[in-house]
Amino acid sequence: MAASFMFHNGKELLQRCSENDMPIWDVMLHYEMQMSPRSKEEIWKMLEERLQVIFDGVDAAIENPELSPSGMVGKNTPLLAKGVHDFKKLEKELLLNEACIRAMLGAVATGENNARMGVILAFPTAGAAGVLPGVIYGAKFKLDLTRDQMVQMMLTASAIGVVIANTATLSGAAGGCQAEVGSATAMAAAALTEVRGKSPETSLHAASLALKNMIGLACDPIGGLVEVPCIKRNGIGAVFAMSASDMAYLGVESFVPFDEVVRAMREVGDLMSPKIRETALGGLAMTPTGQAVAERMGLLNIGDNPCSK
Repeated sequence: MAASFMFHNGKELLQRCSENDMPIWDVMLHYEMQMSPRSKEEIWKMLEERLQVIFDGVDAAIENPELSPSGMVGKNTPLLAKGVHDFKKLEKELLLNEACIRAMLGAVATGENNARMGVILAFPTAGAAGVLPGVIYGAKFKLDLTRDQMVQMMLTASAIGVVIANTATLSGAAGGCQAEVGSATAMAAAALTEVRGKSPETSLHAASLALKNMIGLACDPIGGLVEVPCIKRNGIGAVFAMSASDMAYLGVESFVPFDEVVRAMREVGDLMSPKIRETALGGLAMTPTGQAVAERMGLLNIGDNPCSK
């Protein structure tokens, strides 16, 4: 009988890794082969093409920055790109290393490219699409990653996404931004940890550390657009993923197992008011600044909101 690579949670994922003596990315590759009619070569080619979409989207925002139709975003990619370009001059002033600044750049550029209707890879969603690209963009510089290694990161991240989708949700409307940027941060942390040579167990610890830091994060987009605060959250989420990966790399373990962290995230999402689950009816969306933007866009009458007075 052929080996099964199916898994629904972190425990089963680790079992598949152990049974087949494979890293997470390879188990995920075989999982996809079992779930779809695609061959290994077809899946790999597809991921290489999507990896190119990631880099093309980042480059597009860097090379041709422009404001989104709302006017809220589009100015930050050039600032971060300049920070990367001038890093040697700024190194003594900045606290983060160049890989982290590059990660923020990759994440924010992805989001700003999306906001001006550019092509991105939703990974796992459009609202959280910058985290993994940002981490890949920063890690490629720091670790001199090959294309194959970056594809492996996409597969590892996908496996974590499968677990979260099966146990909780990846939807901001269902679980708040913890389910979007939080999940993406966990996915990126695991991917970065495994590509650095650590075990599947250590990679799940990184995912746990990252997701625990995001539990409770509201989804409160101004004007209902995936712009503010979403894009900067992606930039900081990318650095959070790197922090979680470094912690796990140094041997720090999550006291709460990954599957329990995911279930806790789901419970917190269920407890959240609908006003902070992508409806733009609470949180930052209802601040005077947020309401002024919404009014300008013709989405509401600012005078009807007591928060604006």
